[in-house]
Amino acid sequence: MSAENCLVANDWVCGEYLRTRGQDLADATLQHIGITVAAVVIGVLIAFPLAVLAHRRRAFAAPVLAVTTLFYTVPSLAMFSLLLPLFGLSAALVVTGLVLYSLTILVRNTLAGLDAVPEEAREAATGMGYGPWRLLWEVEVPLALPALLAGVRITTVSTVALTTVGAIVDYGGLGSLILDGLDTDFRAQVLTASVLCVVLAITADLLLLGLQRLCTPWTRLGAAAPRPAAPPARKAAPTP
Repeated sequence: MSAENCLVANDWVCGEYLRTRGQDLADATLQHIGITVAAVVIGVLIAFPLAVLAHRRRAFAAPVLAVTTLFYTVPSLAMFSLLLPLFGLSAALVVTGLVLYSLTILVRNTLAGLDAVPEEAREAATGMGYGPWRLLWEVEVPLALPALLAGVRITTVSTVALTTVGAIVDYGGLGSLILDGLDTDFRAQVLTASVLCVVLAITADLLLLGLQRLCTPWTRLGAAAPRPAAPPARKAAPTP
């Protein structure tokens, strides 16, 4: 009886809400995941060639970084309003806005990773007959992978949070439940949807961290390698 009354009492923690609104939570969670994944994947596909262009043609580095940073400074409500005439009230509106926000992190991290590749590695590969594209994919990208994946992790976590803003156009995933709960003072819905957002962000970060460790095993070898033992101290020569 008390479990049923938690809805009537409008408690923050209510098991009856989970039982009766489970389908709504599942649908909102799937929408949230879908929008996040689409935004991050499209962001990577756009940011990577931009970073390569800025790396290979330094004259483009400043304009690319300036434009992508400019996108990040636009408030979310203003961004969606500017994109509204192009996409209307649709999921594409939210995804496009999130992609634009993701570019500044993805481009900067990818460019930093490419710039950090040792020049000796490039010279050795060029001496072995590697062309520009083979040098990029077989030497530069693998060495830049830790920075690139770190950017993807940061972008994914921030995108999980920003997706909730899409609730203003009814495509915010769990954010739509949060906004609806705030409008109606439905405490259990606000708390449950908020906790699920945090769980999604943590889960995504852990999965990407695992992927990063799997794809870059050499970054752990240096830390795991045992330090050489210190040489034994010399014995003092006996005094005559």
